[in-house]
Amino acid sequence: MKLPIGFKIAAIVLVIYTLIAGLLMPVPTLAILNETIRNLYYHVTSWFAMITMFIMAFAYSIAYLNTQKEKYDTLAKIFVQVGMVFGIIGLVTGMLWARFTWGSYWVSDPKLNGAAIALLAYLAYAVLRNSFQDQLQRAKVSAVYNIFAFVMMILFVFILPRMTDSLHPGNGGNPAFSGYDLDSTMRMVFYPAVIGWILLGFWISELRFRIEKLSNEES
Repeated sequence: MKLPIGFKIAAIVLVIYTLIAGLLMPVPTLAILNETIRNLYYHVTSWFAMITMFIMAFAYSIAYLNTQKEKYDTLAKIFVQVGMVFGIIGLVTGMLWARFTWGSYWVSDPKLNGAAIALLAYLAYAVLRNSFQDQLQRAKVSAVYNIFAFVMMILFVFILPRMTDSLHPGNGGNPAFSGYDLDSTMRMVFYPAVIGWILLGFWISELRFRIEKLSNEES
């Protein structure tokens, strides 16, 4: 796994741009949200990066089951780890946002609860991997469970919240952000932020893979 240098430069430029423009560029003046709407650039984009990493992990788990190549198992593990990092960032920024908009760090919201369940499912993936001594058995069982965890994530984060009442935009009958407050100025930051965080996730995954490869060669 080797990313082109252009991807890395783009990741640096876009992330720095997001951090600066996200704090300085004007945002819509909305009741309750006020300046906290800037969290959209960090909270929602973290979830985009998390989902992308989990999709890659899902794909590599399927590839491992089809080929039995150790490289694919390693990549699946790494993408789960990086996805978990972005998921935790998304959960923490979401809790901070909830405190200022809903009055509490945690409310009984199906999307919040679903995100927590999904992250716990992936945490169980890490625990499961460490419970096997045999490398081949660990890889096979982990690949099957990773596919199950991905389906769980889709179910609890995307499907169930849309079938019931939810405080989150775009769920439970609420309009999505783009439907009422993601104006042209915010789009100038939001979309580059999504791309930047995703590229950063791939870059971190590449570094983790290289470290893992060097570690295996030394042992």
